[in-house]
Amino acid sequence: MDKPRITVIGSNMVDLITYIERMPDRGETIVAPAFSMGFGGKGANQAVAAAMLEADVRMISKVGDDIFGPNTISNLRSHGINTDYVETVPEKSSGVAPIFVDPDSNNSILIIKGANEDLKPADIDYARSHIENSDLVILQLEINLETVYYTIDLCNKLSIPVLLNPAPADPYLSLDRIRTVDFFVPNESELKTLTGMPVETTGQIAEAGQYLLDSGIQTIIVTMGERGAMLVDPSGTKIIPPLSVESLDSTGAGDAFVGCFAVYYLETGDIDKAISVANRYAALSTTKPGTQKSFLTRKEFV
Repeated sequence: MDKPRITVIGSNMVDLITYIERMPDRGETIVAPAFSMGFGGKGANQAVAAAMLEADVRMISKVGDDIFGPNTISNLRSHGINTDYVETVPEKSSGVAPIFVDPDSNNSILIIKGANEDLKPADIDYARSHIENSDLVILQLEINLETVYYTIDLCNKLSIPVLLNPAPADPYLSLDRIRTVDFFVPNESELKTLTGMPVETTGQIAEAGQYLLDSGIQTIIVTMGERGAMLVDPSGTKIIPPLSVESLDSTGAGDAFVGCFAVYYLETGDIDKAISVANRYAALSTTKPGTQKSFLTRKEFV
């Protein structure tokens, strides 16, 4: 069987991870127990997860001309990801993401997009050969919305399936402009931002998912952390149960889910099975610290 061909169009970041006992109050300086630095960005994370699960992955992205740029490209290549269309933007910083992880493994994240903001529709046209030769295109929202819309429209014309992970949630996202995507994969907080509806209970999540379905999006997968994932499509609503683990750091778990789901759906065509496998892969990623370095290879996972 040929490897699934996945093109990820989106962001790369350098994660600056601080492990904290608590956040400081305004004007307060406190000592944090640990710090680590790693490669991240939702696009790059999803690309790395898919590549570690042995898909044929291509990345379309931008890096800055600082010390992080060449290292980011080198990291992608080290995972076997094609970087022909990962370009350096002169006089622009790379994207960085300061991340704060508390003792309960909850995280708070700041995003500085840097060069990621320079990924424009013209870059999508330039990389069209990669897109045309894809089984699936994955998008997120750490790049300009116009680039996201343009890519969705192009993929629709080319009959290339699209998975959109609407993260970080943007209240200005036009549901009408993205309704042709094949898979829409928000988490609970993103679902709340995009619909304006409560999501505290699974019943409320189902109602918010139905709202998206009524807007024209055909398949919604809501990742719910320790509650698993909810699939909402025209046939109904169902919850795919999670794998119970002792979580250490949930950073990047959603990206692990997306990358894994894409690979296993393309391999099997079975959406329920792909969600179940992705739940397990994402859960296991939370048992180790960091983002990309917490992802398992296929041999480690199977």
